[in-house]
Amino acid sequence: MIAKLDFRQYLKIAIYSLLFVNFILYIIDDITIASYTMRNGGSFLEWTRAFATTIDESAWLILLFLFELETYLLSDQTFSRPMFSRIMYSVRIFCYVFLVHSVYAYSVIYVDLLKVELIPDISNLCELVPMDISFVRNLYYTEIDLKNCLLLSSDEVFYYTEPALVVSDLSGLRLEKNLALVDILEVLIWLLILATIEIMVWLQDQSITRGSVISSMQASKYLLYGSLWTIAAYWTYHGHYYFAWDEALWIIGFISIEMNVSDWRKEIEESNQG
Repeated sequence: MIAKLDFRQYLKIAIYSLLFVNFILYIIDDITIASYTMRNGGSFLEWTRAFATTIDESAWLILLFLFELETYLLSDQTFSRPMFSRIMYSVRIFCYVFLVHSVYAYSVIYVDLLKVELIPDISNLCELVPMDISFVRNLYYTEIDLKNCLLLSSDEVFYYTEPALVVSDLSGLRLEKNLALVDILEVLIWLLILATIEIMVWLQDQSITRGSVISSMQASKYLLYGSLWTIAAYWTYHGHYYFAWDEALWIIGFISIEMNVSDWRKEIEESNQG
């Protein structure tokens, strides 16, 4: 696999650069949200859950870089060196731990939303102003004050989404649950895509380029990537255009890896025929 810069490679460089910019923006977003949800501090695991997106994105960026190295930039001879191969797999395992953490973090967030507490004896948000509490709807956090308390919600029933820190009304809580569920579904789909790429790379390392396993892996990609495009549309529907944009960039980035794998497979087949 010898790297040749053509239009497709320049496009990949642009996509990867944009993904890195998005990563920085996600860090800023996590810090902003944590300023509402972690104001009273928390345990180490609670902080990791608060920065689950940052952790998740960092692991995916590293994995994307490693796949680009393995499927395009570096030669097969480089990966045949035991020390280099061990380092690569060690870093990948480290990233997988981060990704498993993401599943854990998003699952805990969803379960906590299923166990929210009703705020007793409260009929409007203005009664919460002295308590220094924020209101959340559609992942947007707003500090409740006398100027906005009646504008944020006209409901008479409210719930703590973060004990003594953040509240929402019934419709807002329902939406937060749906968005949390989509987060879990999204990361699971990406893990399935990761598994299919790992299997394809391992098989091609063994010079296996045909067979039912490879055919089923290729067929499954249509469903998996199609599901991700549906999730991107869902984010767009709820006004999270940045999330949809990021989803699209990641899809294109990993499709580029898929194309690398396909080109590599053709090289192997041509080598075997020769």
